Amino acid sequence: MIAASAPGKVVLSGEYAVLDGAPAISVAIDRRASARVDGFDGQWHRVMAPGFAEIEGRFVMRDGVLEWLQGASEFELVDAVVRVVDALPAAGLSIELDTRAFVDADSGAKIGIGSSAALTVALLAALRNSDDVYNDALTAHRRLQRGAGSGVDIASAVHGGLIEFAGDTRNVTELAWPTGLACRFVWTGVAVSTREKLAKLAATEHRESRQQLGRAAATMAAAWRSTDAVLNEYPAYIDALRQFDVDHDLGIFDAGHDELAVRAASAGLVYKPCGAGGGDIGALLGRSEQELDEFMAGGEKVLRCAVEPRGVEQH
Repeated sequence: MIAASAPGKVVLSGEYAVLDGAPAISVAIDRRASARVDGFDGQWHRVMAPGFAEIEGRFVMRDGVLEWLQGASEFELVDAVVRVVDALPAAGLSIELDTRAFVDADSGAKIGIGSSAALTVALLAALRNSDDVYNDALTAHRRLQRGAGSGVDIASAVHGGLIEFAGDTRNVTELAWPTGLACRFVWTGVAVSTREKLAKLAATEHRESRQQLGRAAATMAAAWRSTDAVLNEYPAYIDALRQFDVDHDLGIFDAGHDELAVRAASAGLVYKPCGAGGGDIGALLGRSEQELDEFMAGGEKVLRCAVEPRGVEQH
């Protein structure tokens, strides 16, 4: 039996701009997806995903080509991963996938912290029996997303910790979390389809605010590298993200993000939607744990998680 796991992520700056080659800052969190591969006495490979799919996926490899017997639509991620794996046997593998840590326990909604990327990385590591999966995981996840996305979520799942991801080269630089910077992640209770927002952006005419967001993302990345100017640079970045949102009609600040951003600014804190926005996760940043706790006393739902220094691992 071979098992592997990989963490989810939250994008702290560079969302959308990373698609145009700008740098993004992403942090891995300790919500992990896992994959376990074992043998079983069967004429096909089977796939099980408790809490995700009721059906058991079944496929075989015929002359090195994947053929689904059942569950093709439920297990598109497995299909994308298997297609980049070399020398899979014809049959006899039992694959178990687990992304339950990426689901809100109260509502059953997917939280939006990179479950598909984390599971892509974990499954590839388990099938390959290797942690050296970055490039192939990028390929598989891009196939799954039908060519959309930047790859920053794959980079976080592979490397863990706080990283700068170069949107143009996909190079990763590991960063240290700034001393004295406190953070909370807020779950809005509204699940969002990143794929739909990216499709809408692709169909929208470029506006000047898109270039401005790219420049703001580069400034934010430099602040994260310097570790002492992060909070000071965020207001300008949030303004650029807000104008980009208005010009491209993406609803990034919907689902309560706008109200929280205004409230946080009035309290001397920073709040921003993360990733695609419009729901999912936001980040609250400040100089002390106490001031964040006092702000969150308003009843917002804090996502229980911590920064995860570990990336993909075999178990």
